[in-house]
Amino acid sequence: MRILIQNGGFALLNGDDVLLETGPDSAAVYVGRGRETVRMRQGNFDIQDYLIERRPLYVRALEETAGGCRADLGGELCLELQVEGDRAELFFSCPDPSVNRFWLRLRAEKGEHCYGCGEQMSYFDLRGRHFPLWTSEPGVGRDKSTYLTWLHDKNCGAGGDYYNTNFPQPSFVSSRHYTVHVDSTAYADFDFRQENFHELQLWEVPARVRIEAASTFPALLERQSAYLGRQPELPDWIYKGLIIGVQGGRGRVSDILDRSLAHGIPVAALWCQDWAGVRYTSFGKRLNWNWRFNERLYPDLPGWIEELHARGVRFMAYATSHLASDGDMFARGAEADIFAKRGDGSPYLVDFGEFSCGIADLTDPEAVRWYKEEILKKNLLDIGVDGWMADFGEYIPTDDLVFASGRPAMLEHNRYPALWAKCNYEAVREAGKLGQAVYFMRAGGTGSQKYCTLLWAGDQSVDFSRHDGLCTVVCAALSAGMSGCGLSHSDIGGYTSLYGNVRSKELFLRWAEMDVFTPVMRTHEGNRPDENFQYYDDEDCMEQLARLVQIHAALAPCLKELAAENAARGLPVQRPLFLHNEEDEACYAIQFEYLLGPDILVAPVWQEGMSQWELYLPEGPWLHLWSGREYGRGTWTVPAPLGQPPVFYKRDSKWAALLAEIRRKYAQA
Repeated sequence: MRILIQNGGFALLNGDDVLLETGPDSAAVYVGRGRETVRMRQGNFDIQDYLIERRPLYVRALEETAGGCRADLGGELCLELQVEGDRAELFFSCPDPSVNRFWLRLRAEKGEHCYGCGEQMSYFDLRGRHFPLWTSEPGVGRDKSTYLTWLHDKNCGAGGDYYNTNFPQPSFVSSRHYTVHVDSTAYADFDFRQENFHELQLWEVPARVRIEAASTFPALLERQSAYLGRQPELPDWIYKGLIIGVQGGRGRVSDILDRSLAHGIPVAALWCQDWAGVRYTSFGKRLNWNWRFNERLYPDLPGWIEELHARGVRFMAYATSHLASDGDMFARGAEADIFAKRGDGSPYLVDFGEFSCGIADLTDPEAVRWYKEEILKKNLLDIGVDGWMADFGEYIPTDDLVFASGRPAMLEHNRYPALWAKCNYEAVREAGKLGQAVYFMRAGGTGSQKYCTLLWAGDQSVDFSRHDGLCTVVCAALSAGMSGCGLSHSDIGGYTSLYGNVRSKELFLRWAEMDVFTPVMRTHEGNRPDENFQYYDDEDCMEQLARLVQIHAALAPCLKELAAENAARGLPVQRPLFLHNEEDEACYAIQFEYLLGPDILVAPVWQEGMSQWELYLPEGPWLHLWSGREYGRGTWTVPAPLGQPPVFYKRDSKWAALLAEIRRKYAQA
């Protein structure tokens, strides 16, 4: 990168490519003042902004410095630019504390593609849209043209939109081989709708904007992840089979485990989210947020976990950073003063839908220590639990909420998921279980990468819908991978079932066959288990699932190596096609296919009632996993019966022999 100083201003260039330019008559930075209104209802946010003023800032004085330059933007803002090799950093300082709106414009080009902004569910390529960045529930339906979304908006404001996400991050990667990251936890809105510029809006003046470039996308992701942090590798046991999401108490869980094993389903772990008990609400069966094992449902849980371990099966649980106000753990937490407060000093209680919880103040080192010791270590790890869903992190209101850090809740809101990830990571590390125990999270933000052992795509609807169904977890994995989280998975069959929207056997099997070619396979019974299809109630499905999980277990050497590469280099396990096909323009617009490593291509069937599937293959030759037939570059329609998702591999792939053996043993669906 280099700086070009001319005509009283400067430009930042990557080679000959202009990324940013400002001067006495042209502005790249705008500032202003605004007054927001933020309302939260059960993790869904209605955010409105009244913009009081916005004004461009022009260069009024410029001086060169060692490795950069310093610009006085009219006395209202100081911008310092430092360049070293392929990295540029912009530092901002503003003397006026009333300035709380900031915009930065970067040069855009026609035909450019942008990716990232955390985990995005609807659109992988960000161009043509804007993306508000605020961690929240992603919504149900997420498509304002559908009846399901309308119902959720009408009844509880929970319909969502294309940009709602559990894991927002103020960064993106451009097809022009550069990446941008803004060091800020404020509300942001990254706007990619203009042909000539990208505009990054933040509700504070950020301290720093970091821009890095590289000649290839793998090298670019290595640079990005070296800065953001990299996920650790998964434990070996997780690759041995299915994680069965099941609940109902020890007797029912044992029965489903025994029947699954009898049908030949390799089982890595049981995930019993109701280990701490249940409560019933109008939404469905909910958990008792009092994080210690429930003696009635799971008598002698530590002893049973030992029995499971002797059978080669692990046990996983569930926890959040909240404690229900009617539980004894809340009383103990209140005595230890661990909760975030209201202005009057009382614990802030959040409505989670017919029950309320206190929020652990993870900005307070003493609260973090208590939560690690009393919940995550003593009540989970010390009794033998091998992992858990580390859920939530988004339910941080902004009205009258006081944190120990002293920072406004508007700035702590997007930071909180990373603090929750760090709390879990430290508990596991301090217990000596790093690399053995695994927790999976849906909420995230800048800094989550290093502390998140496994990402999970959240609560999709139990359907094939375009904005909230099966296909969205492909987009989620790809965008998260371009944001530094390359280990991701999803609930097989989705989770959210309301207003008559229920899971079918076909949906479950299509989801399962896709998850074969992801790092982890895990089922979930959903929010209304009795109304939805469950694999263990169908003999044929159990047999089909056994075959799919056996294939997944056979892929363990490949998946382990890719997870190790993610930990070492920041290259995601599931990769966009352009990552290894940079000269193929068609690859940049594809969001429902992915590469598993550099030379295995997966094109999941994400629509209902299909027996064939159209897909694109970059330069080959490619071998069809199930038939062995050779295909070249281009658009193809291939057979796609249940159990045979379109999967291809390069003839010279390192895993060609393994994949040929899978074809020999499992090609018959």
